[in-house]
Amino acid sequence: MNIRKTLLVSVLAPLLVAGCAHEGSKTVAHAVIQPPAARQTLQVPVGPGPSGTYTVQAQPAAGSCHYRKSGDGQPLPDPACTPGAVNPKVAADSLGDTICKGGYTSSIRPPANITNREKDADAKSYDYTGPLHDAEYDHLVSLELGGDPNDPRNLWVEPPSPDHKPGAGPNNPKDAVENTLHALVCSGKVALTDAQNAIAADWTMALVVVGHPDGK
Repeated sequence: MNIRKTLLVSVLAPLLVAGCAHEGSKTVAHAVIQPPAARQTLQVPVGPGPSGTYTVQAQPAAGSCHYRKSGDGQPLPDPACTPGAVNPKVAADSLGDTICKGGYTSSIRPPANITNREKDADAKSYDYTGPLHDAEYDHLVSLELGGDPNDPRNLWVEPPSPDHKPGAGPNNPKDAVENTLHALVCSGKVALTDAQNAIAADWTMALVVVGHPDGK
């Protein structure tokens, strides 16, 4: 093979895909340029929103939900049971009156006499057998990111992180991610829906996904 043919083959090689046609005794490879994969966008469900009177919500059947783990061993919820849910009252044009306004999240948070009973039931959904004192009944899309307050699709018993000290109570690194995303959204650096989609998909990678791995 001469130099010209060698160069031609080296240029075409990355473009060749298994798609060969036989012509007599020769095999001819057809060059097919693969289009870039379409970026998939997670669509977080919309919940009922805040309520003046919260009621205990039914949880998934016992043992029907299964925890996942991130690459570094952090707990992730079952997307079939806990895909997240967003508050319909929070939108890009209402941030100043909702999540970016002081005191908003505390004004919509369900009372403990509701969430404590839901937490007990959800622990059975996930077959969580550790101390509930160390597990957080967590809003997957946090209230400060426009998560729905009491939609069961947005709440899960989040187990302690791998480096958690037993008996120390809920203290998860997810909280820091939520706070950082909230600051980015309220400063206009990240779109609300981008932050919601990212944390619902995998909270450990959310800052990377929205383009601010250092939180700035």
